[in-house]
Amino acid sequence: MSMQEKEGVRAKHLPEHGPIDENGREILLSLKNVDITFGKGDDAVRAVKNASFDIYKGETFSLVGESGSGKTTIGRAVIRVNPLAAGEIQYKGVKISGKISNSLDREVIRNIQMVFQDPAASLNERATVDYIISEGLYNFHLFENEADRVKKVENMIEEVGLLPEHLTRYPHEFSGGQRQRIGLARAMVMEPELVVADEPISALDVSIRAQVLNLLKQFQQDKGLTYLFIAHDLSIVRFISDRIGVIYKGDIVEIADAEELFDYPLHPYTHSLISAIPIPDPQLEKNKVLFTYDPSVHDYSTDKPKLVNIGHDHYVFGNEKEIEEYKAIREKGVPLHPITINDPNSPQAEVKQQESVVREDEYKLPPVHDTGSFWYSLLSFFLPVFGLIAAVLFRRHDHIRNYKACKKGAIAGLVTILAVILIFAFLLILAVI
Repeated sequence: MSMQEKEGVRAKHLPEHGPIDENGREILLSLKNVDITFGKGDDAVRAVKNASFDIYKGETFSLVGESGSGKTTIGRAVIRVNPLAAGEIQYKGVKISGKISNSLDREVIRNIQMVFQDPAASLNERATVDYIISEGLYNFHLFENEADRVKKVENMIEEVGLLPEHLTRYPHEFSGGQRQRIGLARAMVMEPELVVADEPISALDVSIRAQVLNLLKQFQQDKGLTYLFIAHDLSIVRFISDRIGVIYKGDIVEIADAEELFDYPLHPYTHSLISAIPIPDPQLEKNKVLFTYDPSVHDYSTDKPKLVNIGHDHYVFGNEKEIEEYKAIREKGVPLHPITINDPNSPQAEVKQQESVVREDEYKLPPVHDTGSFWYSLLSFFLPVFGLIAAVLFRRHDHIRNYKACKKGAIAGLVTILAVILIFAFLLILAVI
């Protein structure tokens, strides 16, 4: 540990700059062997396991993985909402996890802001937009007088693409995209150094997503911001990230530069995420082979895995045998192709297409009015001839439930009529004899 880090652990204030790594990059945020656990005893769940990575000043570091993998848990730990079970989080070389001084806590809140996933739930419905954006300014006294506060708020609301007259309105009066812009303005007015963006575009329409992403990029260029961008969509992450970390069930399984990760997705889980990216061409998407990750391919019974730098600033999670295989693949320097497209003219593709058609027919949803109502059976019982005609018509139009109801009622009605006729005939014969 460097002298700056040793002093930082005991610091009551943040230094102007963070520690510098061997490549001359300033480390703004550092996670060191972080464990986050929910619950106690037998009910305890390890949401994050031994997570370690650095975020450098001015970059966009994206954390990707499926739902429940621990992405948001890490983001909330960075802003000191989720406590750590083990390890520590450092900001500019200063430990900010666990118990810290009030003065340091205020500096952390001032320097690290979060943009939340749900633009509706993250805003106070009873407060005006003006108060929502101004709340941080009030708490930290970041304005000289009322005129200065109004000026800052109006400038910020315009920077996110809204108008000053929107400040007197309430969140429910805005669309989802507009509410996300308000949340972004609330974070940016604090002039933070690090922004934790927790899937800020997942709840938005596609056209609005591009606008919010461009807004985030513009803020980064103008204000020198650093982002921890949490997402599950690799197709978006590729074009906004400097580096990407992949997390699976609490384990960081791979970290690399954006293009490095897409050219050499060494861990099978990363391979599966990239293969799941939709292809805009419907014909290619139809013939794409989806790679599914199977955790049972790893044998960690004796040789335990760890996150290892295999060169090229590329970290992969695996045991010694797997790491050697990953190194050999990477040293060949031949980009991998995680997305495989089948030849639509091959016999195997035709068989696969036929199987998929059969499966579609098997799971085909019934028509809206195909309810199999009791009234169809009742009417068919009293009018069996009409019931049989209705059953034939329903069958032709794939109303299977209605067809069965009419058929069942008609058959029951015919059997009843036949039984009545037979009884009447028998009684008539007895009377004649």
